[in-house]
Amino acid sequence: MYIIFMKKLLALKMAAIACAVFMAIGFAYAANVEEIDAPSAAMNKSIPAIVILPDSYEKSADARYPVLYLLHGFGGNHQMWIRIKPDLQRIASLYNMIIVCPDGATSWYWDSPKNPEIRYQTYVADELVKLIDSKYRTIPSREGRAITGLSMGGHGGLWLGINRPDVFGACGSMSGGVDIRPFPHNWNMAKNLGPYAENKDIWDTHTVMNIINKISATPIKIIIDCGTADIFHDVNAKLHEKLLYYNIPHDYISRPGAHNAQYWNNSIDYQALFFAKFFAQARGK
Repeated sequence: MYIIFMKKLLALKMAAIACAVFMAIGFAYAANVEEIDAPSAAMNKSIPAIVILPDSYEKSADARYPVLYLLHGFGGNHQMWIRIKPDLQRIASLYNMIIVCPDGATSWYWDSPKNPEIRYQTYVADELVKLIDSKYRTIPSREGRAITGLSMGGHGGLWLGINRPDVFGACGSMSGGVDIRPFPHNWNMAKNLGPYAENKDIWDTHTVMNIINKISATPIKIIIDCGTADIFHDVNAKLHEKLLYYNIPHDYISRPGAHNAQYWNNSIDYQALFFAKFFAQARGK
């Protein structure tokens, strides 16, 4: 069992390295895909984001659109999703939604209790959302917003959605690190939370697995997807069982696949449909 785990961990580290190399290659954006700079007062810097508009956006001057926030994984950046899924603009047009891909660095989308320079929960859920609502014709309410992501971003999608149901009405995860505690030495988490051995209480309160009690207060639509060969499959399966135990409605997908771009390229199709249905139901359509 240990050997299998280490093989999966090595594969995940290699995937992170490949993502970093992949991000360094130049990329030309398609029509209706633009890069913006989003200022963060909380972190005193400007952070890039990709904004993808549907084809109908310029044709319907009065129409307003729901927004899907799509988070990248560790080793990636705001360009990661447009590289994994070059036809994201087709999805935006198919479902008449705006897609926003923020840059989350290696933050795990927390407001770090140890590093005041890491305030990505505040950035995404407050500062970026306000900027997007002011700059584009959005539906500026939780009924018009959803958030999901891959790997680190899968953790971020659930973390932000569950913690900020006033902002997001639906959330999801693809191959998400939904329980961080089995991985105390990986992916810069100790820099954000402190070493696990001396900060177990902080790690306990900053993992998705331990915050589902917040869901009952403000219901939120949830979708979780993880491949059977993924290093995070076991923690996702445990999260699914915990949600079932507490009778929390959610969609859960587990199918053959690993922690890689091929899996996420496919997974986003299902998640986009899930969120499109949520947006339509919220509008009473």
